[in-house]
Amino acid sequence: MINPTRLGGGMLIVYVLAAVLPAVFYMWRIYEMDKVEKEPWSLLFRLILGGVGAAFPAVLLEQLALNVIVPSLQLQSDVVYAIVCALFIGLIEEGCKFFFLYRFSWNNPEFDCRFDGVVYAVFVSLGFAAFENIIYVTQYGLSVALMRALLAIPGHMSFAVIAGLYYGRAKIEEVRGNPRGVLNAILTGYGFAVVLHAFYDACAMIGSDVSVAVFVVFVILMFLWVRFRLKRAAAADVSVYY
Repeated sequence: MINPTRLGGGMLIVYVLAAVLPAVFYMWRIYEMDKVEKEPWSLLFRLILGGVGAAFPAVLLEQLALNVIVPSLQLQSDVVYAIVCALFIGLIEEGCKFFFLYRFSWNNPEFDCRFDGVVYAVFVSLGFAAFENIIYVTQYGLSVALMRALLAIPGHMSFAVIAGLYYGRAKIEEVRGNPRGVLNAILTGYGFAVVLHAFYDACAMIGSDVSVAVFVVFVILMFLWVRFRLKRAAAADVSVYY
């Protein structure tokens, strides 16, 4: 493990850039796909900071869940133990990200198109992932930067896209005066994000040859499916007031 305080200024910059640039790349790609009306950078930066902020309660809640709640369940199987831990991580991280997503964007007048929900969710999620990357890279070195760029960043983005699609739909339901539709859309998006996140983490935590292979295939297929959904959603974007 690397002690970040021992890194020189130049190397620290290299480590931070290696951690952050993959997230910035995907943020820019999502921003460019928003064709109807670009979102103001002041709002997008707030969402990025919201993602960073979400990491702090997530760490505290995960410590409680993984060090207190899960051990109290006295699970006998290592596989079941990994699945339960992964489920808690998915619930907590996606929940913390959603809290800041909702707080910073739901009542913002800029939230006026369905695809905006995707943009906002991705910026929060990749703010979270970029901060998480900085921690990993500065602790474990540049060797982890490539794998996280290929797997962790696309993973977090994919969870966010799915949640964001439903988040945009929820905004339309609000405009229509359908509070039940709002709740159903938000819970559905959150539920899908949690399940996919938990499956992602469970495969990584089990650590067997089979689970690692499933993990890599899962990330690739999920990312390709999300790219397809993104293109469709961007092309069919509409005002929430249509």
